[in-house]
Amino acid sequence: MQQDKKEDLSERADQRRLALSRWDNEGGAEPGSAQDASTGNQVRAEAGELSNTELTHLKVRLIALENLVIALLAGSSEYQLQLARDMVAYIEPRPGYTPHPMTLHAAAQMTHLVGRASHFQET
Repeated sequence: MQQDKKEDLSERADQRRLALSRWDNEGGAEPGSAQDASTGNQVRAEAGELSNTELTHLKVRLIALENLVIALLAGSSEYQLQLARDMVAYIEPRPGYTPHPMTLHAAAQMTHLVGRASHFQET
């Protein structure tokens, strides 16, 4: 029983490392994906511009997702909350790399979400 638990944890750790390794390029693009296209303009031209209505729908969905993440984090164990904090540290700029404002902002937002979740946790 103990061996199965250790193997399960090891497998999950391997899966997490694999998933995180895909984000090393600050976009998660895998070779051959739309983000891996030779020019970003080509992808944008194919997708077309978003209308105000579409942008509004995206904002509403983002608000819903943020609140859902907060609810899930509020019920998380300390281990899971630490994983979220570790992810923040993972996406922050590494020594020798130029910090990207969007990445810095994303890391701050993630920290903020974990903090907001703490207001809803049972003590």
